[in-house]
Amino acid sequence: MTPHFNGVWVYLSASPLLWLTATLLAYQLAYAVYARTKFNPLANPVALAVALLVLILTATHTPYQTYFDGAQFVHFLLGPATVALAIPLYAQLDKLKHTAVPILGALLVGAVVAMGSAVGIAWLLGASRITLISISPKSVTAPIAMGIVEKIGGLPSLTAVLVVSTGILGAALAKYVLDFLRIKDHSVRGFAVGVAAHGIGTARAFQLSEEAGAFAGLGMGLNGLLTALLFPLFLWLFGAR
Repeated sequence: MTPHFNGVWVYLSASPLLWLTATLLAYQLAYAVYARTKFNPLANPVALAVALLVLILTATHTPYQTYFDGAQFVHFLLGPATVALAIPLYAQLDKLKHTAVPILGALLVGAVVAMGSAVGIAWLLGASRITLISISPKSVTAPIAMGIVEKIGGLPSLTAVLVVSTGILGAALAKYVLDFLRIKDHSVRGFAVGVAAHGIGTARAFQLSEEAGAFAGLGMGLNGLLTALLFPLFLWLFGAR
């Protein structure tokens, strides 16, 4: 950088609004690319925005904590956004009452398979205790997963990467898997994506329909609760406690 530009950059980088603005612009650009590809799930806007922000932070030698200090308002909004998912779910209350038992069965299977497959494979490959703890809640939304891991002695930063990766892959591949299985019901598709791919999958489900999004939000929330309850049991079974 030239001395003049370097001085301007130092001034701008000290403002928390810089990284908030950069985050919003990165997502808008990524979403534009997503729309140009006719909403191809492989062009997930979250993945594209993350990649763009990583390039910017690397090029400017900006520490992550500096970035987060500016963009934490977006992080704060995750809580209200998650709670707001109850509104479209309320519109599906009648259907929810009639499908409560299948939903609970699918939730139990989904949570057990999500944790069991991740921890089991990592355990067979000789992963350390910290890795097993950090990888277990990969299918749970980030605030819950990171909170669980931090309390038991894992690495929240590793968990965050695994959670985001799981969400992106789930959102990108769910359509093809569910189409292959010939699952057409929007509530079933949405719930499956919500359990497997948490918030990112839920956002993808809302693009299908409000019904799919509502059940995805339900799956995401219930899976977070059940995973928190089952988490100590899985770690005990695989000798991570």
